[in-house]
Order: sequence, then C-alpha cells, then structure tokens
Amino acid sequence: IKDLGSYTFPNLLKNSLSKFSNRIALSLVNGTPITYKELGERAEKFGRLFEKLNLARNAKIAIYSTSSPNWGASFLGIVNYGRIAVPLLPDFNAVEVESILKHAEVSVLLINKKMFSRIEHISSEIIPIIIDIENFTFLRGESCGDFDDVKLPSVEIKEDDTASIIYTSGTTGRSKGVELSHKNIVWNAVQCQGFHRVHKMDRCLSFLPLSHVYEFTIGFVLIMLNGASVYYLGKPPTVSALLPAFSKVRPTIVLSVPMVMEKIYKSKVLATFTKTEKIKKLYEKRFFQKIFHKLAGSKLKKTFGGKLVFFGIGGAKLDPVVEQFLKDAKFPYAIGYGLTETAPLLAGSGVKITKPGTIGPVVEGVELKILNPDSKTGIGEVVVKGPNVMKGYYKAPELTAAAFTTKEDSVGEGWYKTGDLGDLDKTGRLSLKGRLKNMILGSSGENIYPEDIEFVLNQHPLVTESLVVEGKKGLVALVQLDDEK
Repeated sequence: IKDLGSYTFPNLLKNSLSKFSNRIALSLVNGTPITYKELGERAEKFGRLFEKLNLARNAKIAIYSTSSPNWGASFLGIVNYGRIAVPLLPDFNAVEVESILKHAEVSVLLINKKMFSRIEHISSEIIPIIIDIENFTFLRGESCGDFDDVKLPSVEIKEDDTASIIYTSGTTGRSKGVELSHKNIVWNAVQCQGFHRVHKMDRCLSFLPLSHVYEFTIGFVLIMLNGASVYYLGKPPTVSALLPAFSKVRPTIVLSVPMVMEKIYKSKVLATFTKTEKIKKLYEKRFFQKIFHKLAGSKLKKTFGGKLVFFGIGGAKLDPVVEQFLKDAKFPYAIGYGLTETAPLLAGSGVKITKPGTIGPVVEGVELKILNPDSKTGIGEVVVKGPNVMKGYYKAPELTAAAFTTKEDSVGEGWYKTGDLGDLDKTGRLSLKGRLKNMILGSSGENIYPEDIEFVLNQHPLVTESLVVEGKKGLVALVQLDDEK
C-alpha cells in the first residue's frame, strides 16, 4: 500500500510504469512482446477511443476475446477512466453473450475478430458498437475517426468504485453478475504475495482465460504489480500447443486447473507404472511408489521447461491421489481456494507448505468461519468477510441479500456464504468437503460427499469423468467412459 497509495488500477499501473517501464510486460508466445511503457500507452489509446465515443462514466464495456496483450490493455483503458469492464468467457455462446449484454446494458463490445461470426446476428439495439480488440477497427457502428489526439480527462478513481462485473453464468435464465470494486481485486492481488513472492525476472505462461477472475487477479494483476512477464498461449491448451510453449518460454510461474494435472497423472504417470504386472505390484507398495513418483516428477519438471518454481492449482478441488503424487514428486505446486465473489483467493498454500487433502491457511486480512459446524466432524458451510468480498450481484438486491448471513445466523450478519462445506483444524488450515447443495443425506443419517466417491471412480483407467447423484434406491454414478480405450 505504501507503493500504491490506494488499491486502484490507475495507481497500480502508475507504480508499475515508474518501476518497470522498459521491462517486458505481455506477449503472445509467438508474438512481439510489449514493455510496461507500451502497455501504458495502449491502455491510454483505449481510453482515448472511449472518450471519442463520448461514453459516460460507469458505461459498461464488454471484452469477448481470447487472452492477449490487448485484453489487459483494454481492461486498464476501461477502468482507469471510470468505466466498467464486463469480461466474457471465450466459450460463451451467442445466447449467453446476448443475455449478458442485455442484462449489463453494455455500450461497446470489444471482440476478437475470429469470434465475430458467432454473435454478429445479435441486434444492434442490444449492442450498437462492436470493435476489433486487436486493431481498433469498427465491426459495427460508425467509425469515430482518428482519436490519437483526444485529451484524456483527469478522473478520480476511488477504491470502492466498480471495476468489473463478471458473469459466473451466461445462461438464458437469471444472469448473475458479480460486481467487483477496484479494491476487491487489487487488494486481493497484493495479499496473494503472502503465499508466493513474484519477482520482476519471473516469466508466466498463461493458458487460462483472462475473463476468469482467478487468472486475471493472480496471472495479470499480481504479475503486473511486481514487473514480471506474461506469455499468452494464443490457442486452445492442447498438449501439442503447450509442449513447445513450455520449451520456448521456460516459465517460472504457471496457473492451472486440476483437470490438467489429473489428465497428466492418469495418462502418463499411472499408465507407465501399471503397464506390466511386475511394475504394478511394486507400485502398489508405498515405499516404491514414492521412488517412482520422484522419478516421474523430475521428468515432469523438464517437460514444463525446467525453470518452474510455482505451479498454482485452483478453480476446483484437486484429486487427493494426484496431489499425493505431486508431493512425493517434489513438484513445485501450490493450492488456492476462492470464488468469483471473493476476487478470488480466500485460502491457500504456497509451494513449501502444501499438505495433501487440505487447502491451507486463510489469506491475511480475510476472516473465515464455519457456519453451523457438525458437532462430531466440525464440518459446516464456509463463510467469509474481507476487503475482497464483492459489492453484490449487479441489479439483483434480493440475490445479494440471500448470499450473506443475517442477524439470526450463529455467526451474526454480513458474512458471505460460499456454499462450500469445510472445516478448520487447530492450526487454522482449511479443508474442503464439497458443495453444500451436493451433499446427500444417507439412509442412516450420515452426510455423504459425492465428490469423494467421484475421485475414487475417476482413478479407474476406463473412466474419464463421473457424477454421483441420489437415485430412488440409493446412490447412482453417471460414468463417462474413455472411448479411445
């Protein structure tokens, strides 16, 4: 906070420009890198464009694009001059996009031109102006002409001003837009440093969408805060695209979701150690399993470029079997837990303090409690308070009210209800058990967490995915088999 003055995006950019002006900020893996100075200039160019269009303060501007240097530049060009960014996931379809554009009353849509054909049929009444995010070409609406000489206004941005509205679902049903302030996001990025300190020499390979708050806060804002560099994959994260990218960038930092590591474990590690009956019998013994895992870990680190110091895993619960492999392998993984509504990080473990089966300590400055814990297990709903908790759901006061505790609740009012079940141990480490809505009450009154059963089923070599639900006569597993096998 001494460097920033306040938790706002204009102050964040100003700080980065003063410290890291000539360092590489952003690039596509196979593109030309831009420096922090150039990032600042591009952000200003977007700001001038919106001034020329005469967009009011608090006007909503949507970003519907894959991750690229101009994604980050456009976001800064939106929020640094008092407007609000509405990031859309690249895999949202036309119906979902249309629903969000209407609900958020978006004035301008910035789009990756390759995605324009998906949504060009959406009425101009809903979205009158569509602009190519990469070259400022107008794909809809009358071009505003040259805007390079437009004077940028001096806008006072406060910490509580809304920076972004992020839609957790774009369905045709009730759209739910999470309203996050400048402080929600920037403060959370600063606090992330309690788990891992990023340095200006770090290189981050990014393949998750920037429209997801996990990638944005940790993979963009935290990186920018410390003058490191981000390289965007620029294509779907297939094995054939990732391997050469890891080899070229040799990243020190990678953010991922559990599915990536779970697939690697199942298709490479498990397949290797169960291919013959002799190796399989050895692998079943914990002593040999540790040795095999360490060997596999060494090979895995080389596959990721050989320079990795932080492999963050978040977005969903990691399979405990896979996590045990990572721990044995001495792979530099870290665990994080959070939600869009909390910008996102609530708890986690840095590389040196991971403990399989648990999330880790709560973020400093965040209060976390267990609502109505079970008297025997201590498990209850995770509820939180902190500077990273959202302002509310956009244009949905009743949904917002329902998301927080009231005076009648045992913890008192004003705590955000995550919907996740968990417990805290004596040292303050958080463990998760599943979603409150997913919990099944067994015939003898026991609490059944379907996620635990799914993890076991997913270990089977012929199973790609499973979903455990309650049937008429008990538990039923819906299983997706691996067609190739």
